[in-house]
Amino acid sequence: MSKTPDLFILSEHAQLLKKLQEWDIAYHQNDAPIVDDATYDAAKHRALEIEAEYPELAKQGASTRVGAAVSTKFNSFAHSVPMLSISDVFTEGEVADWFSKLADNDVFIELKVDGVSYSARYERGQLVRGLTRGSGALGEDITANLLTIPDIPKTLTGDFPDIIEVRGEVYMLRSDFFALNAESDKQFANPRNAAAGSLRQLNPAVTATRRLSAFAYTYGELSSRNWQTQSEYFDKLESWGFKTTRHWARHAKTMAEIQDIYNEIMALRPDIPFDIDGLVVKVNNVALQEKMGARANSPRWEVAYKFPAARAITKLRDITIQVGRTGVLTPVAELEPINIGGVVVSRATLHNADEVARLGIHIGDKVIVQRAGDVIPQIVGVAEVAPNAVPFVFPDVCPICGGNVVQESGMVARRCVNTLGCPAQRLGELEHFVSRKGFDIDGLGTRQLELFVSHGWIETPADIFTLIELHGAQIKNMEGFGEKSVRNLADSIERARTVDLNRLLYSIGIPEVGEVTAKILARAFGSLDAVRNAPVWKLKQVDGIGDIMADEIASFFADAHNMAVLDKLLGQITVRESEPVQTAPVGPLAGKKVVLTGTLTKYTRDAAREILERLGATVTGSVSAKTDIVLAGADAGSKLTKAEQLGITIWSEADFDAAQGL
Repeated sequence: MSKTPDLFILSEHAQLLKKLQEWDIAYHQNDAPIVDDATYDAAKHRALEIEAEYPELAKQGASTRVGAAVSTKFNSFAHSVPMLSISDVFTEGEVADWFSKLADNDVFIELKVDGVSYSARYERGQLVRGLTRGSGALGEDITANLLTIPDIPKTLTGDFPDIIEVRGEVYMLRSDFFALNAESDKQFANPRNAAAGSLRQLNPAVTATRRLSAFAYTYGELSSRNWQTQSEYFDKLESWGFKTTRHWARHAKTMAEIQDIYNEIMALRPDIPFDIDGLVVKVNNVALQEKMGARANSPRWEVAYKFPAARAITKLRDITIQVGRTGVLTPVAELEPINIGGVVVSRATLHNADEVARLGIHIGDKVIVQRAGDVIPQIVGVAEVAPNAVPFVFPDVCPICGGNVVQESGMVARRCVNTLGCPAQRLGELEHFVSRKGFDIDGLGTRQLELFVSHGWIETPADIFTLIELHGAQIKNMEGFGEKSVRNLADSIERARTVDLNRLLYSIGIPEVGEVTAKILARAFGSLDAVRNAPVWKLKQVDGIGDIMADEIASFFADAHNMAVLDKLLGQITVRESEPVQTAPVGPLAGKKVVLTGTLTKYTRDAAREILERLGATVTGSVSAKTDIVLAGADAGSKLTKAEQLGITIWSEADFDAAQGL
């Protein structure tokens, strides 16, 4: 009896299929992949794992999918024999498992060329139709485009069947790829994208100008067959006028031989003039291939043994520092430019100071660079230490603004604490400052802030309150503005000049301080001076303020840059302060910690929070052992799961209504 998947499995599987479909369309239809191969492979592998455990999900799952639906830009035709994909394997153990089940241990090993699949139909030796893989069942008509590729013969030579569909891969040599990018306004990311974009042109004349190459390696429909093995078929292909990967092809009869060939070709990979991403291991006996047949989307008689991400060795010229919008400092390796799998790499992230130390790299070293998933560059080790190696010292001040750099206890990242004054953090902080939960200034969206920042009119939040006075006349004459819009903006700014303490604390961008924490601080201390002068130990005594949060708050107010920016702001605004609330909370939920998750039907998240607080509860953002109640709406996720694991009381919306006496 098959297992029945629970809601979590069903949801995970549906999300995986949705992502895979989106990625397939981007890759196969639009020739513009949006994720790297490793991410795609991991998602597909997980979907297949689920389908193996719950076979009912395989009926319309990843197990049955090939490519993507054909584009409406092209005429489409049905493949007379489905054009399937090849099942991927990534480890020696997976290959060994497949190999151990073969009735004949003679396998033929070919390169897995990183290009675009095609099918060319010949009738009496003449090319009559060319199709893409498409959905596997339907392909796009690219006949005119295939006719422009020299490696695909228009007329077959020698002894050929009356009808045969020759299938293979259109690709681009790396040298041709670099030449294309050098002479073209459009820059392709890698040779595979360039080949796909060139092959699927609506105008074949454009395809003809591109330097496309092609290999043949298999077949679809055929009227007769006079070869017995895959190796003999390669001989036939070459006699008909096709090119094959024969030069790199190998035979094997044991798993050890397969692995030796894998290691050999992987070592040769940089010297092969086109991109490959693995080997295709096939049963050599064609009659056995036909007997073994296929699954819904892939033959049983072959597997694609994928290579790890492409690697190369180059010199580390320097290590620079990037400062993100949240103030995190990220070290970046500046490399001697190197071609890795068709992409010129000159920079690679080093993530953080701990990673630099772990790698043991020095400026001037020769380093091993890998494109993770064949896309994202990263350094994986040192190949050769430089004779005069210069150690890297992580800066203790921000290279952008000179603010202090801190690393909180238990945290890996190092961060510039000059949240309000650092130009690298400016736009993000300004967007946060004017947001609805902050100063709530209408008319200052991202576009407007970018414009005013680019003119140098807004550098810190205080500049917002002098914007109209100093630059209003110029703003009126800008595109998209006018008398009325400037007046509305001025009114919104004026309304924001008086602000509650909790909104100010939220708006100024103290790390770890969100809306709830800002309210806790305002209630506990009552005034801005009391908060900014509070020692760490006192902050930690406040219910709802943890150790990391307290350290962040103290660091923020200890930074001279932040205080200079804050004092300038205070010269423009009035803060509504109050006496700190010393009394214990009252109400039916007094002393209870409540977490909201999911979507409620009758309440917004803000409205529900306000009601809970009126009932005496403290609303927090994360579930822990100290949480008393989780109010769960529709589509509740990991918070609900954790609450169930911890045995915390779960409220529905009906329970929430009952607590209010509704």
